[in-house]
Order: sequence, then C-alpha cells, then structure tokens
Amino acid sequence: MNRIIAIRTALLGAFALALSACGINSVPEKEEVVNARWADVQSAYQRRADLVPNLVSTVRAAAGSEEAILTQVIEARAQATSTTINTGDLGDAEKFRQFEQAQGNLGSALSRLMVVVERYPELQSQQRFADLMVALEGTENRIDNSRTRYNEAVRVYNTAIRTFPETIGANIIHGAEPKATFQADAAAQTAPTVDFGDMDPGASGN
Repeated sequence: MNRIIAIRTALLGAFALALSACGINSVPEKEEVVNARWADVQSAYQRRADLVPNLVSTVRAAAGSEEAILTQVIEARAQATSTTINTGDLGDAEKFRQFEQAQGNLGSALSRLMVVVERYPELQSQQRFADLMVALEGTENRIDNSRTRYNEAVRVYNTAIRTFPETIGANIIHGAEPKATFQADAAAQTAPTVDFGDMDPGASGN
C-alpha cells in the first residue's frame, strides 16, 4: 500500500511539474510581473502630472508673458492624464502608442518650458522653483527607470509565450498575447534639461 501511495505521489508530482513547465503557472506569474511594472509606470507619470500645476503657477507668477508655452504645458498635461491604458490593453499596440505619444507630448512641452525659464534668473533663484525642479528631475528619473523595468518584464513575458514548452499553456489555456513596449528611441521622452546654475545648492526633496 505504501508503495502504491509513493508511486501515486511521484506521478502527481511529475504531472504538476509538467504542467508548470508548460506555462500553466509560469505564464500568469510573468504576466503579473508585467502588470506590477506597469503600475509603477503609471505612478511615475502621475507623479509628474501632479507637479505640473504648481510648476505652471510658479512660472506664471514670475514670467506671465510666457503664457503661450504655459498653455501648451497645461494642454499637454490634460491630454496625458486623460489618455489612459489598463493592464488588459497592454497588448493593444495602437492604444499603447497613443498613451506613449500623450506622455511624450507632455515631456516635450516641459522641455520647452525649461528652455524658456532660463531667461528669468529671478525665477530660477526662487527656492520654490528650485524645489520643483529637483522634484521634476527626480520624477523623470523614476519614469525612465520604471519604463526600463516594464520593458524588461514584457521581454521576459513575450519570450515565454513564444518559447516551448511554456507556449503550450500560454496559447492553449491562457490565450496569451504579446505585450507592447516603450520604444527606446522615442525622442519625445527625453527628460527635461534642468539648469541648476543659479539655484540654491541646498535645495532638496523629490
């Protein structure tokens, strides 16, 4: 009897291992990692969007004549915050492209704003503005890091669903589809250049 139980246990273990190797468990696990990394991306972009109102208000107070570029930043922020994508749409290349473009437009508008404010040393010398710049720089670094981690998680997932034996479970059981990635050569995603030349070196916080 003990021998029969041992054989059954061994067979069940072998069966479970075979299922795991076929992607029954590993593919969903990899997809959850992708979803978690995507949440990090959204959080980083939201953090940037949250900084924009205070940044615009501070710049307007010292450089009200630059209303055109401030309006561009406000409009780009509105577009970026309204263009959302959930985890279920990460395989939709067009929706992903729209999301990336909207965020890229905001990044570009902020970059142009940073060029404009260089003409206002009195603004750059303000502690409030300096703190916002430090926060913005830190946020752009977070965005870059979260995008990189997301792309890596997607690479692992996309490879798994196309590679034997995980592709068996991925396609037959889960109906897995490839996820979209950020493009490394997206020029619009270049982080704004922040000039700290006239800022208080003691400014901190992000």
